[in-house]
Amino acid sequence: MYGALALAYMGDAVYETIIRRHLLEKANMPVNKLHKLAKDYVSANAQCKIMDIIEPHLTEEETAVYKRGRNAKPHTVPKNTDINVYKRATGLETLVGYLYLTGNTARIDELVGLILK
Repeated sequence: MYGALALAYMGDAVYETIIRRHLLEKANMPVNKLHKLAKDYVSANAQCKIMDIIEPHLTEEETAVYKRGRNAKPHTVPKNTDINVYKRATGLETLVGYLYLTGNTARIDELVGLILK
């Protein structure tokens, strides 16, 4: 089993890729505009709010993985982000990384679908 921050590292990449795919499928637009729209989903503040939406839909196992990531001790925290917001975002990324590495990509799509409605 990987450490929580290693899972978050993978989850960050997977999550951003899913969001980028969604935005491209939604509309063909300039890259600068795509980047600005992606921030609405991939910033720590956005991910913290997203957890409010998907947390009630998590299984016990998923909740445990999320909490493991949320409670991990990061070596650095961005200057303009509250530590609790950052930890919740890390929990989301940890969950996505875990689901991806265990081959449960359908579940990632299901959870991300809750926020993309």
